Formats: sequence, structure tokens, C-alpha cells
Amino acid sequence: MARIAVFGAGGRAGRLLVAEAAARGHQVTAVVRDPATYPDLAAGDVTVVAGDVTDPAGVAAAVAGHDAVISSIYREGVDPTELYEGAARALLAGLGEAGVGRLVVVGLAATLETEPGVRVLDAPDFPEAFRTFALGHAAGLEVLRSAPPEVDWLVVNPPMSFEPEGARTGRYRLFGGQLPPGGGRISYADLAIAVLDEIETPKHHRTQLAVAD
Repeated sequence: MARIAVFGAGGRAGRLLVAEAAARGHQVTAVVRDPATYPDLAAGDVTVVAGDVTDPAGVAAAVAGHDAVISSIYREGVDPTELYEGAARALLAGLGEAGVGRLVVVGLAATLETEPGVRVLDAPDFPEAFRTFALGHAAGLEVLRSAPPEVDWLVVNPPMSFEPEGARTGRYRLFGGQLPPGGGRISYADLAIAVLDEIETPKHHRTQLAVAD
């Protein structure tokens, strides 16, 4: 059994990450900005605490005594680069201060490569409406890539088709940093399985992966 902190625990993916971790017998700390907004999260071995993923001191306080941290964040109305770059810096600093060695971040398929050195978001036909959001995720990834060795980070990227209500099949495949053939698809529930597998048995380190069914 491990102690796992989940930032973004109130989101659609975050809730399934919390549920998957709790179902496996882990002690889970669900970190949200306002616990009063998520009274249903606190159950069994799940404790809900207030925390800001962009505040290094707040991160350190929330994760102290934990074995691993998961980040699955989204914040409407905030500049994506400010959010994801700021969160990456705060997580690295906070985990380093608290002595937590493992960090798994849920990323974005647009940062994956279609060929060496060419990301999905670099394509001429990439939708302009999503470019700013994608660049924010890419900025956060670059911060992680420059991280000191004390934090063993991993970014797990869902594929282009990411299904909130999809079934939990227990099946998934990993594709390194490359976009899966055809863009790929996976349910939120199966993504949670892949993330928790990497928490329990870390096999990939300081890199990003695509995961699809």
C-alpha cells in the first residue's frame, strides 16, 4: 500500500484516478482548490485537502509523507502556459522539498511526435482553436525535461480519442513518445489503470508516453 496524492482530483479523469488508487488499497489524498465543492470525494481511504498545484509551498505541504504524486489538472479561464508551466515548476519544487520521488502527469496527445522532432501540434492543419492549450502542455513538459534527478517524473498522454464514459476494460498499450497509429483511443478508466500501474511498478522514467487501447 502506498500514499498517493492526486492534484486535479475533482476533474473527470482525476476522479477515476482517485477511484482506481483507492480500489487498489492505497491511501489517497485528493488535492483540490476548494474541498467544500467536492464533498463526495472523501470516502474510505480518500482524504480531501485544499491545495494549489501552482504554489510550491502548498504542493510541498500537501504531498509531505506521500510515496507518489499524480497531476491531472485543468483550469478554465487561465492562460495554459501559465498554468502548466507553473504547475510543473511548483510540483518539482514541492516534491523535492517534501522528498517525494515519483511524479506522474496526465498530458496531452498534441505533444506527441508524428515523426522524430515533429509534434502533433506542429502540423499545419492543427486546429488553431486548440493551439494555445497545446502549447501550454508543451511548456509544462519542457520544464519537466529540465528537472533535477531527485524527481522521477513521467508524462502519460491519452490518445486523440479520449472517452470520459468509456468502459474499463483493463487493456492498454504503450507507444513511447509517438502518436499511436490512427490517433488511438482509450477510456478515462483505462488511462487510470495505466497511470496506477506506473505508480506501483515504475517502468518508465523522465520521459513521456502515449497510452491507447
